[in-house]
Amino acid sequence: MSGTTVLTEKWPVLGRHEQAAVWLQIWTDLGRAPRTIDAYARGLAEYLVMCEREDVDPVAANRAHIAFYVRELTSRPHRRGANVVSIDSGAGLANATIQQRLVPVRLFYDFLMEEGLRESNPVGRGRYTPGRQRGGQQRGLVPRLTKLPWIPSEQQWLGILQVARAESVRNRVMLALAYDSALRREELCSLRTDDLDPAHRTLRVRAETTKNRLERVVPYSASTGVLMSAYLAHRATVSRARGPLFLSESRRNHGQPLTLWTWSKVVRRIALEAGVPRFSTHTTRHLCLTDLARMGWELHAIATFAGHRNTDSTLQYIHLSGRDLADKLARGMEHIHAWRIQMLTSADGTTAEVSR
Repeated sequence: MSGTTVLTEKWPVLGRHEQAAVWLQIWTDLGRAPRTIDAYARGLAEYLVMCEREDVDPVAANRAHIAFYVRELTSRPHRRGANVVSIDSGAGLANATIQQRLVPVRLFYDFLMEEGLRESNPVGRGRYTPGRQRGGQQRGLVPRLTKLPWIPSEQQWLGILQVARAESVRNRVMLALAYDSALRREELCSLRTDDLDPAHRTLRVRAETTKNRLERVVPYSASTGVLMSAYLAHRATVSRARGPLFLSESRRNHGQPLTLWTWSKVVRRIALEAGVPRFSTHTTRHLCLTDLARMGWELHAIATFAGHRNTDSTLQYIHLSGRDLADKLARGMEHIHAWRIQMLTSADGTTAEVSR
């Protein structure tokens, strides 16, 4: 059974629109990640359902119909309950979620234009246009809000570690690696035994498991290396076969590769028990990259470590707290203040070298 057939069974509306099914099949044939295809299918299906409900031909839809869909997204109740309200969207769906819903719709209309079925894309996108006022930046259909990534305070992190100490050796080494090597969830769960180099304490993050298909080799600490040795000895009691590094130990899936969802549930349980509900599988990556910035790493070095193709992505991850920035300002102002005072108090009116 093809991937597109599975998706049309999951969202029947896709099967009722020939162009939508063709578009999804093209992305599938191009080798896009299954999770990406699934997200595209869901986003486009929601839009097509709206078109059918409002008796709109999606091929001929105009900007007014897209605006109606955006209004529906911004007023849609949150799936976790009617009392949950997102500040940045004015309703249940966050700004980032709305942006994700619009991406497949925009790409679908790009496809229709390439096929000669439309002359323009009603969704559009923000872009730089020379000659425009305000720096030439043309706003997209929905303003994109960029929020600082959340990272735990020292007390919250200690709470997470305290709870994690009672976890299995597998869960502890996974949490340690997620922080040590700034791994994304999929990168962590996709590690294989032959990706490890214990002699040099490094691991290979294969291109096919990364978000941008960029392979990299990253180190991990000596402490994590000790924990890894303990886990490998334990893993041998579950399975001696080479392959996926982290295995399930449940009765139903004993010895099978650990899934993304299982790891998410583990982290969620730890977060709730520690009283830090905002902690997620991606928090350790934010925290690691922030700590590297605090230690004085250059931006390009952090980008290489994180596996980013450009430093713009890295800047979105690094979050220096107000306290960090205040300390930097205080240190800088202390030097300037000393220099000005010495200049005023110098007997001959000249300045002397002021140590930093």
